[in-house]
Amino acid sequence: MMSDSLNEQLSADEKNSTPQQITATNKSSWLPRAHPLSWAMLVITTLAILMNSIDRIILPTLLPAIMKDFNLSEVQAGWINSLSFFGTLSGAVVFGLLSDYIGSGYRRCYSWCLAVLVEIISGVATAFCKTLGAFQALRVFMGMGTGGSEPINVALLGEWWQKENRGFAIGVHHTGFPLGQFLGPVLIAAILMFGDWRHAFLFIPLIGLEIVVLQLLIGTKKNHERVFHWIDENRLTRPIEAKPQKSSLKNSFSCLKNRNCLMAIALVFGFIWAEMGIANFLTLQLTREVGLDLSTAAIISGASGITGWIGQIAWGSFSDKRGRKTSLTFIIAGWILACTLCIFIHSATLAWAILIFWGVFRNSPYPVAYALLIDSSPHAAASSLGLMIGLAVGIAGILVAPVSGWIIHTWGFSVHYLVIVGMLLLSCIPLALLKETVNVKK
Repeated sequence: MMSDSLNEQLSADEKNSTPQQITATNKSSWLPRAHPLSWAMLVITTLAILMNSIDRIILPTLLPAIMKDFNLSEVQAGWINSLSFFGTLSGAVVFGLLSDYIGSGYRRCYSWCLAVLVEIISGVATAFCKTLGAFQALRVFMGMGTGGSEPINVALLGEWWQKENRGFAIGVHHTGFPLGQFLGPVLIAAILMFGDWRHAFLFIPLIGLEIVVLQLLIGTKKNHERVFHWIDENRLTRPIEAKPQKSSLKNSFSCLKNRNCLMAIALVFGFIWAEMGIANFLTLQLTREVGLDLSTAAIISGASGITGWIGQIAWGSFSDKRGRKTSLTFIIAGWILACTLCIFIHSATLAWAILIFWGVFRNSPYPVAYALLIDSSPHAAASSLGLMIGLAVGIAGILVAPVSGWIIHTWGFSVHYLVIVGMLLLSCIPLALLKETVNVKK
């Protein structure tokens, strides 16, 4: 029924628009035209990113309660959070390689479903664990699911949209992160009114089951061919070859010889260090330094999600027209300013204002960097993304929580934020060495 409805919508579009009109619209408008199935895949992958975002925010949001339940210090809590990123590192690399091996295009849906199911099962199982050891083990498995689904998710979306609007599509899809960062704490706060932190782990990951069903309905061979036919008719550029390709192990690792891949890994490492350094201990800062209760702190900690979706779409679209490097340059400048301002969070009002400003930039570097990687290595997209997410997100996530916990415990939050600013300044070096992949017309 869903496919029939999309067919009818496509027929109406084809009757009312010519190829020349649609191509002109794509070149001149910030909102491009695309096949209805491309939009459907955008909705599915955005929901998947929304689920990833909420799953990743559960632990930091509930950290004070978990610390109390297991009698943990800041450093011990930091290592608990790092376990998720051990899983992210291994899951992103393994699932990224597996996805390219199984095949691109519609075949990527199979590896995508497997990664999402790992995420759902491990998340729900956390609600029933009785010991700290079981909790730690499930953090690793849940990290494998989120880490594995993200590179496949991005690569999958990139193969269902024309190349001309790749930055826009990935930017819109990544709005799932800021939306999750806002809605997640609100949802968690609502659950805390009727239960404890275990109930949050029980109910929230189940969001993924409906998304898996939608993916199985949309991500078929026939639907993918229809998208390519529409792209050809409207004189746009196919994202990949018509026939889904399998990637050899050698080809999958070839991205590590690509300068853009290496620089993107270093750049994203810095952004992840900064983001996790802020996010992991934000509710702790709001409860300890500002004096808020946990539910209020949880809601405020998600304030960046209010404006995050704007930054995702705007900077992704901007990179399509003015280049990936130019977009990343503005983003890193905004990050440095926002992080510096976090030193001055001493009231709920200041927290709202500073975090809402941070939201314009918080998640924006990732879709732009992901689009740059797909531009640079289209034949091994999931492998490239998996290696970048595994090495950059995984290693930074493993290290930043215990290091930040130690800095906060020893010197306080002001020094903690100054260290993060220093990491962002170092990230300007790989940014300068990136090679532009967008042909910017003067």
